[in-house]
Amino acid sequence: MTTLLKSATIIDPSNPYHHQKKDILIVDGIIKNIANTIKAENNYTVVKKENLHVSCGWFDTSVSFGEPGFEDRETIKNGLNTAAKSGFTAVAVNANTAPIIDNKSSVEFLINKAVGSATKLYPIGALTKQSKGVDMAELYDMQQSGAIAFSDYNAPIENDNLMKIALLYAQNFEGLIVSFPKNNAISRDGNANEGINSTKLGLKGTPSLAEHIQIARDLFLLEYTGGKLHIPTISTQKSVSLIADAKKKGLNVTCSVAAHHLFLTDDELHQFDSNFKVTPPLRTKTDIKSLQKGVKNGVIDIITSDHNPIDIEHKKVAFNEALDGTIGLESAFGAINTVINLDDFIESITSKPRAIFGLKETSITENNVADLSLFNPSIDYTFTEKAILSTSKNSAFINKKLTGKAYGIFANNQLILNE
Repeated sequence: MTTLLKSATIIDPSNPYHHQKKDILIVDGIIKNIANTIKAENNYTVVKKENLHVSCGWFDTSVSFGEPGFEDRETIKNGLNTAAKSGFTAVAVNANTAPIIDNKSSVEFLINKAVGSATKLYPIGALTKQSKGVDMAELYDMQQSGAIAFSDYNAPIENDNLMKIALLYAQNFEGLIVSFPKNNAISRDGNANEGINSTKLGLKGTPSLAEHIQIARDLFLLEYTGGKLHIPTISTQKSVSLIADAKKKGLNVTCSVAAHHLFLTDDELHQFDSNFKVTPPLRTKTDIKSLQKGVKNGVIDIITSDHNPIDIEHKKVAFNEALDGTIGLESAFGAINTVINLDDFIESITSKPRAIFGLKETSITENNVADLSLFNPSIDYTFTEKAILSTSKNSAFINKKLTGKAYGIFANNQLILNE
């Protein structure tokens, strides 16, 4: 298979071709030639798109599908196809299935279901058995079977000693512990950011303090134990400050932010649309500005879609009763590119997450394996339900004006285009 990408602007900060427009020839999955002009032969598949840009393959570190157990929300096959057409060549899949991914057999199930797909699937194993926060799961066995990190998705570890032991134990095999930043005793059953909007609307508030207390606790434990800690989907100004201070102290801590927390505020809640009910809750304009600044100055390492499909029976209900979560793969690039500098976006979804989660680095150079995301960063459009490829349609970005669209990917010697 021979593929020729025509007039592609390369976005790869460590590459001498960075921001240059080149033709890229790929033969049997290997980049064979990068030049100003490459003549197309009869047997070439030629990709020529408006304002075509190419970067190293995007890696989303927080994706939920449904399979096994919730196939009505999303199957692995359709989820990976959606990821590919949304520009992602790799996704880390959360353990929130039925049964929970908390042992080597379930890890191997996910990996085997993804064999042959263009987008690579990397399982995240549950940190505790059945994600109940009581007993530590089989971390080492899961890592040996292919798990790249350990997390109880959107469920905090309340037991301080359990988190301490996990951080200590994982050091034996350089495991990455992911700790969701929420204190249940403070947040209780809140379903919106505690503030002016929650008060006006009569919604039960979740204070930012619930996030700050958990992050502070985890940072104290990390300072005591050593090891590697990743804090996913932070959402407040204070959280950025806490993690910045920890990094200055030399702690091995990283963090991510979800696309919707960079783009949407709790002002959206006036519609009582359950698509805006997410965890952590949407915060304020002040928080959004701090999160955007955190990406720019490197305090926030990773941007994720935090893609979480929810079936209509659990989403199209009263706001208080709806499950938390929004899908985000299809809208991720357009949303992030609207508010974040392109180079910062590329770094936070390619090289940085790969380094943190222990994946092999990629680069756009001759004789390297082609692992590429194809996109147009300048097109303006309104995101509609027609653009949703996921089985579930619970998107917080419907009818939002975005800038930038993914064309697809070239990965695993497959060209997948969104058309």
